[in-house]
Amino acid sequence: MNSNKVKLGIAPIGWTNDDLPDLGKENTFEQCISEMALSGFTGCEVGSKYPRDTNILKHKLKARGLQICNAWFSTFFGDGKKDETIKSFIEHMNFLHTMGAKVIGCSEQSGSIQGLNKPILGKDKRIFNDKEWNLLAEGYNELAGIAAEKGMKVSLHHHMGTAIQTTAEVDRYMAEVNDDVYLLFDTGHAYYSEGSQEAMLNILRKYVDRTVHVHLKDVRDTIVAEVRKNNLSFLDGVKKGTFTVPGDGVIDFKPVFEILEKAGYEGWMVVEAEQDPALADPFDYAVKGRRYIKENTGI
Repeated sequence: MNSNKVKLGIAPIGWTNDDLPDLGKENTFEQCISEMALSGFTGCEVGSKYPRDTNILKHKLKARGLQICNAWFSTFFGDGKKDETIKSFIEHMNFLHTMGAKVIGCSEQSGSIQGLNKPILGKDKRIFNDKEWNLLAEGYNELAGIAAEKGMKVSLHHHMGTAIQTTAEVDRYMAEVNDDVYLLFDTGHAYYSEGSQEAMLNILRKYVDRTVHVHLKDVRDTIVAEVRKNNLSFLDGVKKGTFTVPGDGVIDFKPVFEILEKAGYEGWMVVEAEQDPALADPFDYAVKGRRYIKENTGI
């Protein structure tokens, strides 16, 4: 892959989990970004321990050769919360724009069970009706227009436990929104949802031309099987080790890299592998993931 086109980042969720604050509460912001840089990454996403003062944040990151490439944003269009969502989005967008990011990764959280004590592979997942899909499309189309004024792009992060999790739901999202609304493709969530490498790759093949941000996340099938058997929640699975860095689970990332390269993908690939840092040392796993990417992409 071409390092002038594709940049490598890592998410702070491996050091401190924002959804489970006890996981990694001992790890400081400075330790996190220092270890990101030491392990060979040049970009990162944003965590709860990051300072919100952009001057301070820029100084801390620049000293380590890092830049912000994205940050999670929750939307609630399906629940009819358009005005509140857009107001919060503008503030979030302005922060990212000041930090130099070009992409805003959003997740539709209306009715999400990802943070609830409900079986993630059960029947509790929200299914949008036609009205809710219309609200979603209308909202994301508006966000895209707002972001374009700043030279930025809006993407949706398909995610376990949300109304846009499955291949069929990603298909409908992509069909409903305008062409200037994009996809944040996540290998781990696509594999977890569909249960196979080929199904995961098919999503990328279909939408690679509208993919503007990529999360590289590996999966441990043994943990997914345990989650299914015992009706565990999404966060229960995270604590047990559902996810890991590329090269440490069951996903073969070589075809992922090949599809992106063939399509001329330009943007960030970000390792996002939330685990319990007491069980999976964040620095060691960052190094492991970075080494695997180097071996299989040349960057």
